Amino acid sequence: MIEDAIVGMAGGIPKKKWYSGRGVTDRRRIAISVLGRSGRPRKRIGMSLEYVVYTDESEKRGKFYSNFYGGVLVRSPDLQPVIDRLEQHKIRFNLYREVKWQKVTENYLEKYKALMDGFFDEVATGRAKVRVMFTQNQFIPTRLSPDQRRAGYHLLYYQFIKHAFRLRFAGIAGQEIRVRLNMDQLPDNREQNAQFKAYLLGLNSNTSFRGAGIRFRADQIAEVQSHDHVLLQCLDVVLGAMAFRLNDRHKERPPGQHRRGKRTIAKERLYKHIRSRICQLYPNFNIGETTGKRGDWSNLWVHPYRHWKFVPAEHEIDPTKTKK
Repeated sequence: MIEDAIVGMAGGIPKKKWYSGRGVTDRRRIAISVLGRSGRPRKRIGMSLEYVVYTDESEKRGKFYSNFYGGVLVRSPDLQPVIDRLEQHKIRFNLYREVKWQKVTENYLEKYKALMDGFFDEVATGRAKVRVMFTQNQFIPTRLSPDQRRAGYHLLYYQFIKHAFRLRFAGIAGQEIRVRLNMDQLPDNREQNAQFKAYLLGLNSNTSFRGAGIRFRADQIAEVQSHDHVLLQCLDVVLGAMAFRLNDRHKERPPGQHRRGKRTIAKERLYKHIRSRICQLYPNFNIGETTGKRGDWSNLWVHPYRHWKFVPAEHEIDPTKTKK
């Protein structure tokens, strides 16, 4: 069912599992490993590089914006130093438990701001790249089959992993780049998730990925617990902040009250702090639109922080679902 849906919405994944490593598939894999995009042999340079990607999702259905997906990418040589620095920030500010957007309060506001400063320091220096994808409710997808609608969560997740970092621009001449994918615990059943991971491996047959030397391995596509990974925790805060502001939660008041709650005010202040750090990279950053490429397609990979408003290729517009 997921296979048919992905083929229908995402351009398709070859059904032949050539990555299984048997027969003709071995010859094809060898040919890809030694030929460049032009078809000429390319020289291998040392060991392969690894990109480590952490992904998370949030806010499946919001008032104006939905289906928030996020990712953080770090090169393997930078991974442990980045983690160590962020963990030191947590210890310095007594954040011993898991950091989450839902835990933001007035008492913890300054600590969360400090942690976000540490996180965006890593982003600003290029040691970490962040991508956020979401949909806008006014764009209603059309011509989707029942299977595609049922598989919507996985379809959008697949689109995010395939396109958000524009890995086809990340290639290094003559070098294979392996991608280690750590996804925050997936909500669907085990069989559906295993099937989804199998189709992610189909990205190895993508022409652009092959040309860039990008490779996914079955044993490097994993579900992880966010409380064990500080990068996922920081990503959760950023995703939560964007969903909070785009869906106007900063305006919410408790029932029967004329003033906003202290937690809502604290979350708005944290969102503003996060946006101020983004605006140091991109002045006047618009969180509700796809980040511009500034005249160069390769910036889709190069930029340290980007947003992607996913708009279905075939859609109709419902004006009642926009902000007034």
